[in-house]
This record gives sequence, C-alpha cells and structure tokens, in this order.
Amino acid sequence: MTDLKLGLIGDNIARSRSPLLHRLAGLQNGMEVAYDRLIPRDMGEDFDTVFALAGSRGYRGINVTYPYKERAAAKVAIDDPLVRAIGAVNTVLFEPDGPRGQNTDYTGFIAAYRNVRGDTPPGIACLIGTGGVGRALAFALVALGAEEIRLVDRDTAKAEALAADLRALPNAPRIVAEPDAARAAAGATGLLNGTPVGMVGHGGTPLSAPAMAGAAWAFDAVYTPVDTQFLQDAEAAGLKVISGYELFFFQGVHAWDHFAGKPLDQACLRSELLNHGEDV
Repeated sequence: MTDLKLGLIGDNIARSRSPLLHRLAGLQNGMEVAYDRLIPRDMGEDFDTVFALAGSRGYRGINVTYPYKERAAAKVAIDDPLVRAIGAVNTVLFEPDGPRGQNTDYTGFIAAYRNVRGDTPPGIACLIGTGGVGRALAFALVALGAEEIRLVDRDTAKAEALAADLRALPNAPRIVAEPDAARAAAGATGLLNGTPVGMVGHGGTPLSAPAMAGAAWAFDAVYTPVDTQFLQDAEAAGLKVISGYELFFFQGVHAWDHFAGKPLDQACLRSELLNHGEDV
C-alpha cells in the first residue's frame, strides 16, 4: 500500500531522477512512495488539466519543472513573500484549502553553491536564462551576496522584468540586463546556465567556450546529462564547476521535507542515488 503519492509535471522528463530520489527517501523512513512522471502531452491533457486534477487523483504533492514553473505559481497560494517575489514554484502541496507553492530551486541552489564554494561570495554573476529556474537562481545569487548580476535572455522583456524585481529587493546589488551572452560573460566571476540548452533533447551550449576565459566558477541547472558541454568547456577553461546534479539533489531533499516532513540521512541518500538504477 502506498504511503505517499507524489509526481512531477514537466516536458522532456523521461530521464528525471526525482522518482528515484523520493522513493529512496521513503525507504529511509519505512514508507512506500509512489512518484509519477506527469507529462501533459503523453497524458493527452494540457498542463492546466493535469495540475487541476492532481489533488483529486490522490497526489499529496507534485514537483513542477520546465516549462511550467511560472504558470504553476499563478495557481497556488504562496505563504513566503520571497517565493511570491520569485514568481515561480517547483513544489506544490495539495491541502484541504487548496494548493500551496514553495520554491526549493532557490534554497537548493544556495545549498549546492555553499557545498562547493563555501562562504566565498559569487562575485559578478552572468546568468543566462530568466525563466522559472533562472528567477530562483537570481534571487539566490542576491542572498549569497553577489556583487553584480548580469541577466541574459533572448526575451529582453523577461530579463528586464526580472531585473526590476531584483532591484526592488532591499539588499539588491547592481543588476544589468544584457541580450548578448558573450558580452555579459566578459569580466564575470561566475557563469550560470538557467536555460534547457544542453539537456537531452536540447543539445548545444548557451555560451561559447572562448567567452568563459577569466571566470572562476560555473553552474549549469541542467543535470541530464550531468556533464553538459557548458560544464565541459568551463572545466577545460579552469573554472570550478557546480553541476546541475547538486541542485537536483538539494532541491529534492528540501521538497521531501515539504512533502513528508521526515528526516533524511543525506550522505546515505546521495550514495544510494549513485548506486541505484530506477529499480527501487
């Protein structure tokens, strides 16, 4: 008998490791967890329908991934004013009084960054992509003490909107919207990919290798594959790399806390994730 029914709504999620993470988290707590991939196209439904019916279909909660995080934020109550400001949610709980949203991309990136770079501040950050995950990364960079954040997006209106939201923060650093990634990367300390470019089904890299020269660190939100072209180029250029797997791990741990409120041995969970296929 299933103790907890969870799901993930998104496109192109066949290789997501989230189902395994949450099943393993359940096993640590003696719980049987079901975690389904909810791909609207494959279900013959649109996102709005899948989301609207999730609670009645027995889901305690869902994660939301590309390209639906901002759409989900408009459908939920958000208690945390910071998450309201981010304007994107990746974790939803179905409560008796309606769905409530959280953003564990924000907290997960902060944990992933500190796990690799400790207390070293981000410096000048070039963030490519200002959609759902990009917004969470940008707010996290402010919390981490970035000196300057350069926002890059082909949709200049989207980048400008995020810039305005960040400038409204009481501790906002210098914020610049720049449509050209190579120009934004020049002189930057950290380079971040918040787009789907590089993931399975979206090949390539959002930034040319020569444009990485002089930076100190790089992060890619993509984790399927973990070793993206973006991170391969960054490593070859001598940058300290923070993989999307780190964000995946910590956002999942934080989502589990919302879903179940049960403790986790994070070191054990990380080891089990690396040693298991999907047969759990």
